[in-house]
Amino acid sequence: MTQTNKIDLYLMTQKGYNTLVYISEKYLDIIGIIIIGTDKKIKNDFSSEIIEHCKIYNIKYTLDKNYSSENLSIAISWRWLINTNDLIVLHDSLLPKYRGFSPLVNMLINGEERIGVTAIFANDEFDKGDIIYQASTDINYPIKIQEAINEISKCYNNTIEYIFLEKLNNRIIFGKPQIEKDATYSLWRNEDDYFIDWNNSAKKIKRTIDALGSPFDGAKTFLSNNIVTIKEAEVIEDVKIENRDNGKVLFKKGTFPVVVCNEGLLMIKSIIDSDKNELLPLKQFRIRFK
Repeated sequence: MTQTNKIDLYLMTQKGYNTLVYISEKYLDIIGIIIIGTDKKIKNDFSSEIIEHCKIYNIKYTLDKNYSSENLSIAISWRWLINTNDLIVLHDSLLPKYRGFSPLVNMLINGEERIGVTAIFANDEFDKGDIIYQASTDINYPIKIQEAINEISKCYNNTIEYIFLEKLNNRIIFGKPQIEKDATYSLWRNEDDYFIDWNNSAKKIKRTIDALGSPFDGAKTFLSNNIVTIKEAEVIEDVKIENRDNGKVLFKKGTFPVVVCNEGLLMIKSIIDSDKNELLPLKQFRIRFK
């Protein structure tokens, strides 16, 4: 099997699907095969949408994660090793910042004002490949994860189009080394990281709630020893508290409890239990979120 002038795509999640929709409208003839990833831990891994799109546009596809491509390949939201010698990875950050896992979520939690995508040549090191292309966009807070995904999808489109045009025009794709002294890393996240740390500021907790919403499982906290999900919250002006105790309800605004944070106050506007039932208004006043 020899390399052709096609580009194969390893895709998963909404970002992979959105990119496929965009690129197939403009460069359908260059697309080789779509390798589709599935992950049952995600509410919607967009595998069904990707398959349906491939069928509509008569694009070859496979669900074999171990598929070995002989063509130039591009990976988006991919979580498994890829056995190919000519691979470009699209990463959810402006490298060398936020190398690693869940960069978009961690950027939103940290309040980064610019998000973006970097295309790099894959190598054996941790997101250290040479940079081919970067696209970025400024964002304003508050912003929910779904809004951020929609914004960063435009960066994916710009980035992948650059690669497709280079390939279409038979130009050699070059990269430049990352500046190592500027590198930062983004840690992996698991179920424990869905829990709110009430010792953070109200602004950071608000950003956490928004960053962990749909398509993710939502920001969690303990309420009367039960795990609940906070869906909506709003930062309000702080007051002077003589005996600050983070996580306690200070007062209510209408039916909304106002919670003491390490810095600032957070008004909770929607809480659901494990059965998706809304819990507001709360039956008790003296409540501590943990």
